[in-house]
Amino acid sequence: MALPPVYVHQGAALTAWGDAPTSVRHLLAGEVALKLQPVFGSEGGDHVPLAVRGGTIDATLPARWWDDLMAFAQPYAGSDWGTARRPIILTSSNYSVDQLYGYTRARSDATAAKDWQDVLPHRIAGRLQSALGWGPRVSILSHACVTAQVGISQAMQWLRHDLADAVLVFSFDYLSAFVAGGFHSLKILNAHLPQPYVEREEGSIGLGDGVAALVLKREPSPWKLTGASLYNEMHHFTANREDGVGFQRVLEPLLPLIAPEAVWVKGHGTGTRQAGQLEVSALNQLLPHAPLVGWKGSLGHTLGSCGAVELVLAIAAIEAGRIPGTVGSHGQTIGPQVKLDPFAADAYRQALILSNAFGGAHAAHLLEYAA
Repeated sequence: MALPPVYVHQGAALTAWGDAPTSVRHLLAGEVALKLQPVFGSEGGDHVPLAVRGGTIDATLPARWWDDLMAFAQPYAGSDWGTARRPIILTSSNYSVDQLYGYTRARSDATAAKDWQDVLPHRIAGRLQSALGWGPRVSILSHACVTAQVGISQAMQWLRHDLADAVLVFSFDYLSAFVAGGFHSLKILNAHLPQPYVEREEGSIGLGDGVAALVLKREPSPWKLTGASLYNEMHHFTANREDGVGFQRVLEPLLPLIAPEAVWVKGHGTGTRQAGQLEVSALNQLLPHAPLVGWKGSLGHTLGSCGAVELVLAIAAIEAGRIPGTVGSHGQTIGPQVKLDPFAADAYRQALILSNAFGGAHAAHLLEYAA
């Protein structure tokens, strides 16, 4: 029996460019938010591409991002969220790890020591509940860079099985020296701006701040989520299987729902060589006529929030009438379906939103809209 669809009723996002409509305007103009900055903020280090929402990535107490997050969250404040029928799913890949890092750097300071429990990552849900007046039904999910789409999938399950009337998926990841330094140590965050899906000798990613919120319900809206798929290769701590099987397996359950000539693909496309090649290869085999775009060459990889951020941006782009191309990339692409330039949204009626993560985790959602 086919599962009923779930609909997006509200969606909002923040990137280094600003809100979703502003971000889409910059993407359509082909502009890149990433800037080369010291990997350890004011402490220096190699320059790497980062897209930060104001200020620096220095670990501060309170966190440099708290006020920004609170301002974004105000439309979702109130005790009607976090109830039995209106639960919240918090998704992030690092939560407040920069606050913990900042505390350990300043723990001799009496003021920092007084509030030490508030900077522990597992306390972030309680802080948000208190600040926003949410009820007790708040779930926490974290699964690297597919985190947001795992949260969306969980919300869809609750709604499909009548375990909720509405679900708020709230996702955020802000950069820190701790996070940037970790990616730099893996030698995938270097001095080159990323060019997703382009033939080049050395791959590189960029990192960016990202925040998103989605309200999902069973009642119809113009934005229908017709399918969700998750797959984990369980292969390696950071690498994908060399045969790219995960990139294919995550797509297979959705193929019966996809109109091959009427779908475009928002790929993961961070700029790394292997993952980009494997993603393009899988799409070339299963959906060879679907145009493929990626936006992390402008926005940076917004880590665990990327699936929600880019779903909201996809909706904003459709509303604007044009889909941004693969911004930041130029030259020979690794597949003919990679689109570097914008194209008309009304030529299609489905969008496939993809992400993948360390360890071979993959996520996909199919969004259907009126052409």
